[in-house]
Amino acid sequence: MTLQPLPQVIDPEHLTQAFRRSGILGDARVADVAVESSRAPILSQITRLHLAYDSDAPASPRSVIFKTGHPDRLSYGWAGGRQEVAFYTQVASVAPARFVPRCFEAHGDEETKIWHLLLEDLTDTHVVAASWPLPPATERSATIVEALARFHAMWWDDSRLGASVGAWADPVATNRYLQYLAEKFAQFTDRLGDNLPRDRCVLYERLLSAAPRLLERDHTRRNLTIVHGDLHVLNSFFPRDGGDDDVRFLDWDSWHIGAGSADLAYMMAVHWYPDRRARLERPLLDRYHATLASHGVDGYDRHSLEDDYRLSVLWHITTPVHQVAYNIPPVIWWNNLERVFLAVDDLGCRDLVS
Repeated sequence: MTLQPLPQVIDPEHLTQAFRRSGILGDARVADVAVESSRAPILSQITRLHLAYDSDAPASPRSVIFKTGHPDRLSYGWAGGRQEVAFYTQVASVAPARFVPRCFEAHGDEETKIWHLLLEDLTDTHVVAASWPLPPATERSATIVEALARFHAMWWDDSRLGASVGAWADPVATNRYLQYLAEKFAQFTDRLGDNLPRDRCVLYERLLSAAPRLLERDHTRRNLTIVHGDLHVLNSFFPRDGGDDDVRFLDWDSWHIGAGSADLAYMMAVHWYPDRRARLERPLLDRYHATLASHGVDGYDRHSLEDDYRLSVLWHITTPVHQVAYNIPPVIWWNNLERVFLAVDDLGCRDLVS
């Protein structure tokens, strides 16, 4: 165990009160907290805390994950941490099934932009689906898609969407987003120079021009759900005991209301090369659709999923643009750029803006 300093807002009394509010502590108190490990991924700081209690507390965790943001991320306009706080307060707190780590506290300060989460520690019970940048094995990929479909089905056209959970995009917000996207695209093309071929620039320009028409899909407010928004391999956790009925999804800092196909396109079109997609893309779409249907989603046929998937793949050419704006390392966004354009051409997505 290390002797690293505790996060500033965390001490035994703070944890005691957080666990009491969560209903897992009873009369015991947290007597001691120590940092077991700390790491800093690209957008956050993640600290594993070891806990000791002053008396028996069988229902209380022996370790928790404290997640907060990098101070330097404020300069890039990164609001993902506050968005993840919103996920755990709006979505996870009312979800009837377990697809995410349990959250003991979610706090964000709108004035300072400082946020933090106290999350269930899955270190000893779960493992990532695969080691990045390797994709998951075939059957594990199918398990992820089925778990995702069950989660999507749970929120499919739910009456709480846009009311108490998330927000619908109004015309003002849509125009603001498209202006932002145009600005970031200009910066993106300046940065890449002749590394971005003219035909790709033309596709971006056509997408921006066609965006109001393409966004009508979401404005229907039909066949929509809660989208994870960042479903890469490191955000899917599998039970260490080999079971596949307790898949957990982490890092909900990009969640939003949208077409569920956006998560599938991010998982496959953005992160997989053509050979793997050629083998697995269609069978996994079939599996996703079948799982939706078996969990109560009707009025959404396989053809509609195909249409949504192609549109989602097209929209994901903007993913590298956003990643550059957030100062994500080129080893990530450059490969995403190349893969998603291969998917666009394979699926004929250019026709959507022709």
